[in-house]
Amino acid sequence: MANTEGNAGEMASGWNGGAAPYAIVSKKLGMWLFIVSDAITFGSLLVAYSYVRVASPQWPTPFQLWPSIANSTLMTFVLLSSSLTMVMAVHAARSGKRAQVVRWLLATIVFGLTFVVLHAKEWLGLIDEGMRLFRNPWGTPLFGAAFFTLTGLHMTHVVIGAGYLGVIAAGQALGKYEPEDVEVSGLYWHFVDLVWMFIFPLVYLMSAKPS
Repeated sequence: MANTEGNAGEMASGWNGGAAPYAIVSKKLGMWLFIVSDAITFGSLLVAYSYVRVASPQWPTPFQLWPSIANSTLMTFVLLSSSLTMVMAVHAARSGKRAQVVRWLLATIVFGLTFVVLHAKEWLGLIDEGMRLFRNPWGTPLFGAAFFTLTGLHMTHVVIGAGYLGVIAAGQALGKYEPEDVEVSGLYWHFVDLVWMFIFPLVYLMSAKPS
């Protein structure tokens, strides 16, 4: 009778430990929850940026084809290339090729840091032209705050992601992490790349200076 009641309790609960209760590993579930919450943050900032832009009759258009648009286009190419190397790292991890995983992750990190350097160069150029958080020489002072907040938050994510991939690469080299750890880090990196695909046209291309 006791065994029957125990079995009934297990059937009622649907899960008795030892396996993922949501048909997905906990690390991946945690990353997806983080991505959803972070997507809300970036989505809110993009909506706020769009609203301020539409509501400001003198919205600046400071980005010339050279060097700003050319530089931001190069940044986009670099970040897309990092997505490709990240895909290759995940594929190598699933194949059990740890040495290749480390190489592809290091290539992804190099691309990410190159993006940061190019972005920092862009910032320094704008600052040199007189752009600040609450003033600039082209139009509404809100442009600087909106630009630095949105692009700065994204750049911070890229830096954190590069550090995260560095930890995963070191763990792979030592035989510590499993393929799912590489896949989870890839989810984060692809999310960061996807966010830039919204920032690039909205912030740069739509604020390009008419020729």
